[in-house]
Amino acid sequence: MDLREATADDVGSIREVALASLAASYGHAVDETLLSEAVENWYGADDVDEDIADPDTVFPVAVVAGEVVAFAESYVVDRRERVGEIDWLHVHPNHRESGIGSALLERVEDELRDRDVDSIEGKVLVDNEAGTAFYEREGYDLSGERIVDIGGEEFQERLYRKRIGRDGTLREGIYETADGETVYVAFDEGERGSKAPFYVAYADADHESRYGYFCGNCEGTNVAIDTMDAVECLDCENRRKAARWDAAY
Repeated sequence: MDLREATADDVGSIREVALASLAASYGHAVDETLLSEAVENWYGADDVDEDIADPDTVFPVAVVAGEVVAFAESYVVDRRERVGEIDWLHVHPNHRESGIGSALLERVEDELRDRDVDSIEGKVLVDNEAGTAFYEREGYDLSGERIVDIGGEEFQERLYRKRIGRDGTLREGIYETADGETVYVAFDEGERGSKAPFYVAYADADHESRYGYFCGNCEGTNVAIDTMDAVECLDCENRRKAARWDAAY
């Protein structure tokens, strides 16, 4: 088994591995048509080619006997807390339980460490028991759960995190607002925005009294929330849509 960076010639194989892996992991819980649509939405040929060419994306593949049998896709969210987000890690069902997944994850972690991330995150649906067991076996801690919408169906998703920062902890998030108030930012409670994530801000160090949102783009708290739960930073126009546009990976 060889590990190398993905190339444009791997696009077709990556799509095939993705479909086979998703069918094996979620076929018992997700309709086959929805799985096929998911691959087209998440792994359109042009999208995969663009991701491979993006220097900010970590995209290794595992090759056995000249064929791509697994791949992982991740990237660094460059904010006050640098996080390596693993979007996908797929192993063809014919090559599971062979150590390929662990080797692929180790390759991803090494590259993300080289980029000075403070933590690495991976998401997996609860219905994928093999996936949840994999992250737990690899030393990731369960840090949260949420409901995501995929094709009009609701699924429970788990977030796993491994903290590997230079000091072994998340960076401290204590800020003073324009009005002179002190807020405590939870960098492990973030939601993706159009320019940078929005983080939950608290009025107390114990994170019990909610203050509002902290904008990861301009590091301000002048953030508005409308009746549809859309979020916008009034200083830099960073936005989070009300719909769960970023829910499924």
